[in-house]
Amino acid sequence: MSESAPPPEAQAQAQALYIEKIQTFLGAKDDTSRLVGLALLKSVLDNTPELRSNEEAIVSLWECIPPKFLERLIKTGSKQKPSGSSRKDANDMLDLAVSVLHTFASLLPENARQSSRLLDRIPQLVACLLHCSEETTRLTLETLVSLVSQPDGARIFTTVEDLSPLTEIASSQPLALDTLLYAWLNAMTATPDKRSLGSKIDTTISSLVASFKGTDAVTLLSFLASLLPRLEPEVVPSNPKWLPSLGKFIRDLVAKRPTAAGRAAFTNLSAALLEVYPFQAPPLLFAEQDTTTPSTSSTPFSYLLINLLLVDIRATLPSLLSQLNTPSYPATAHRLTSAFNTLSHFIGHLVRSIDTPSSPSWTISPDLLLTLRKSVSETLSLTAEFLRDRWDASVAGAMGLHPDARAGAAGPSSQPPSLAWDSMASEGVVTDDPLILAAIRALAIWVREDDNELLRKEVSGLGDMFVELYRTRGKLDFRRAVLVAFEGVVVERKGREAVLEQGGWEVLAGDLLGVLEASSTSASTGAGEEEEGEAARGVEVVRVLLQLAEAETPGPREAWMDVVTKVAAWDVPEAKQSPVVEECQVAALQLVTTLLVNTHPGVQKRYVHSTSAVLGIANRLRGKVKGDKALEEALEDVVGSLAALR
Repeated sequence: MSESAPPPEAQAQAQALYIEKIQTFLGAKDDTSRLVGLALLKSVLDNTPELRSNEEAIVSLWECIPPKFLERLIKTGSKQKPSGSSRKDANDMLDLAVSVLHTFASLLPENARQSSRLLDRIPQLVACLLHCSEETTRLTLETLVSLVSQPDGARIFTTVEDLSPLTEIASSQPLALDTLLYAWLNAMTATPDKRSLGSKIDTTISSLVASFKGTDAVTLLSFLASLLPRLEPEVVPSNPKWLPSLGKFIRDLVAKRPTAAGRAAFTNLSAALLEVYPFQAPPLLFAEQDTTTPSTSSTPFSYLLINLLLVDIRATLPSLLSQLNTPSYPATAHRLTSAFNTLSHFIGHLVRSIDTPSSPSWTISPDLLLTLRKSVSETLSLTAEFLRDRWDASVAGAMGLHPDARAGAAGPSSQPPSLAWDSMASEGVVTDDPLILAAIRALAIWVREDDNELLRKEVSGLGDMFVELYRTRGKLDFRRAVLVAFEGVVVERKGREAVLEQGGWEVLAGDLLGVLEASSTSASTGAGEEEEGEAARGVEVVRVLLQLAEAETPGPREAWMDVVTKVAAWDVPEAKQSPVVEECQVAALQLVTTLLVNTHPGVQKRYVHSTSAVLGIANRLRGKVKGDKALEEALEDVVGSLAALR
């Protein structure tokens, strides 16, 4: 028979004696005894699960370790020594010290992990990386990731002058990049000197780029794609010298038939660069950079890049709805979001290039452009179908099924199939999904810029979704994207009908009146960036409403004239305001004028008092916009048209 285990009381007593023995060794004056105590401590922690879960005992043991002793062990192991027993002893000391720090970094309670006894080891851990074994390197990096994931640890990390040990191993150790990512993101909240942090980030990325030369740089591209969009504007390096190198990494990766990881890396980084560096990035991604280097293909890089993104979108969208509640959805949706955002930037670049054909960035030949146009249209037609299905699944269920039949959220794919209503995660619902916003934005820009009657009719079928998203105030603001889509679809009769049938006029007019009223309030406090953004949206709203008002026959609907009476009651601010706010105010008067001019003469007579009030508003605005020729001319037209109605 096997021997029975000792009773719990005996185990606890033996453990207490062992801990006391370790504490005695660690409290000794000589380093030899301390080294023995540290080795015993590591052995006990590795082999005693009940001790690892005893927070009080863990804290007590940690406080017994002299911090300077740990520091000496790490420094001794980091010194360059000739090979032999002395080098082996130094390595063993380093391995032991790092292993102990790694263990306590994971076992200590939160408040003890934030103490200087642990966080002050960060600079030494960074410095020792080039002298560690492979296993100890992994433990060191895991410890660093844990420590810099808290603001105080990140702040100490930013004081480390020499980060070359991290940058030199980054190409073979992805955890080195994780260390930098968590450290910099957390340091933004803990470091008041944002400019210094930005300079440190700039220098370190330059070193990373040099370290990754000769590799596919997939991990570096993924790291930067995650980092750059999350940096505060004050921290983002301005016009960095490493941007062209990143462009070359992306170009090389696109030309090499990348793996799934490589495809996600260049897609996400392309979108990140275009977002963070809107002026420097488009030439890097959409123009030929080096015509002196022999190319394996005569096809322009921008064509290859966009074509790969379009293929990825077309291959992924048809099955995406079924993945909504799977663990793979967030990463897939993020990649597609980046693809759509890159496509939006490319369309904008394309339009600007067509407007200026002599531009040096124009590299796509007419035949390739026609091929690309067809591919974009096909992809966005599929996108419209996906948006229709996703919206129906989220709001109404299957087509023709009454909303009352909704029983709850869809179950995960492992369960029997149910109606794919929406994401089970609150952050994945349709109105908060960045993929939906990115897809609508790309679709909207193309529908507005490309004269494709069939696609515009297809997109008109999304009228209910557009109006509801415009009305919704969630985590994401869909209004600007929806307005661009409206500009495209209301060109067609079917598009106008779809917008009006879903209450589009009422929603847009209500928004415009709210913006106009807010401009009066901001006149006394001064328009900030947010107020100017609201005013810019108001100008876009007027652009859409004017298209609807001018196309309506035999004239504006009676309900639309409510805009006239409400604008007529608006109180013009006396103070001079920003140009965009005044442009919005003038645009509102242009809309009112169009409604009055196009309506039936009998209706014009009923609104004679409102006409006089609007005319007075226009005259007061003329005194405010002096010097702005475009607004002066617009107001002259308004005044002339309204005066003719009296």
